[in-house]
Amino acid sequence: MKAEELRKMSEEELEKKLTELQKELGNLSFHHRIRPLEDTSRLRKIRKDIARINTVVNQKGNIA
Repeated sequence: MKAEELRKMSEEELEKKLTELQKELGNLSFHHRIRPLEDTSRLRKIRKDIARINTVVNQKGNIA
């Protein structure tokens, strides 16, 4: 997800997306510990998306 797309989203949408990604990251991390994932780059992509959302939220003047 690109930062430009995130900047166009409302605060509620950003919060919803952030929660969704955090849950997905938790689930993938758990499954990766049990049995290695085929696409481990997905974990890194999700972490970066979470960081992008937090950056956009902070730029808008709100704390995540």
